[in-house]
Amino acid sequence: MNWITNYVRPKLQALVRKAEVPDNLWDKCPACEKMIFHRDLEANHRVCTHCGHHLRLPAKRRLEMLFDDGAYTRIELPKTIQDPLKFRDRKRYIDRLKEAREKTQEQDAIIVAHGLLGGSRVVIAIFNFDFQGGSMGIAVGEGFLAAAKLAVLQQAPLIAIPASGGARMQEGILSLMQLPRTVIAVQEVKEAGLPFIVILADPTTGGVSASFAMLGDIALAEPGAVIGFAGARVIEETIREKLPAGFQKSEYLLEHGQLDMVVHRHQLRDQLARIVGLLTNPHPSAEIVRLPQAGQPGAAS
Repeated sequence: MNWITNYVRPKLQALVRKAEVPDNLWDKCPACEKMIFHRDLEANHRVCTHCGHHLRLPAKRRLEMLFDDGAYTRIELPKTIQDPLKFRDRKRYIDRLKEAREKTQEQDAIIVAHGLLGGSRVVIAIFNFDFQGGSMGIAVGEGFLAAAKLAVLQQAPLIAIPASGGARMQEGILSLMQLPRTVIAVQEVKEAGLPFIVILADPTTGGVSASFAMLGDIALAEPGAVIGFAGARVIEETIREKLPAGFQKSEYLLEHGQLDMVVHRHQLRDQLARIVGLLTNPHPSAEIVRLPQAGQPGAAS
């Protein structure tokens, strides 16, 4: 009886039992609402294979995509006070920080890395939207300052890739103080004669867009990225008017002169390498051929 119960019955049940299918094999495009096999989506850098919509790309994945051979070095960011205001809403702020750190395996919402991009040294400060919506508090401000100092030390361009909901409300006025601090950091980079390039990812809003994110010597964005300060609904309620179609999208900002380029994710690395090369190597890449002036032998009559 034990042999039938312990061996035969489990074998029979295994034959007729439906295989469990993981629930994360397919992703739904938020634009066209079509289903995409997760491997196809990842292989396409999280760009929809049906309509070309750019889904949000994890920070580490973006760094691997931009740096030469995916190789880069991260720096240790300065230690900061964890919960300066002892803030509590439905949860204690310190508990929210612990949850975000367990979820992302990061200390805060910014990563600073350096390496080669198209053969040129660069420093990249990238926001991690998965960490409390990429909100900017004291730790993020200190991280951005560290990135600026590293860029000056290495005489390398500073590339910022914000993806943020704005200032971190749990740190109150201390989070708002990071706006002028990041502006000063950008100014230090520019005073050193170094390029400051911004890639506006989805979304770039609030205090981040009101500070360093709009100060780039070159401002790029991905297609369809939401870029603005206040939310569209809040603006409509304030001005009591219907906003234009596509308002606060990267294409709209490009048409109105707030961006230099909207670049597809597949072309972003090559475009960025070209820009960095032009800004850091102003000398011609080949010998200049001077045309003979009028009246000289060989000049066109």
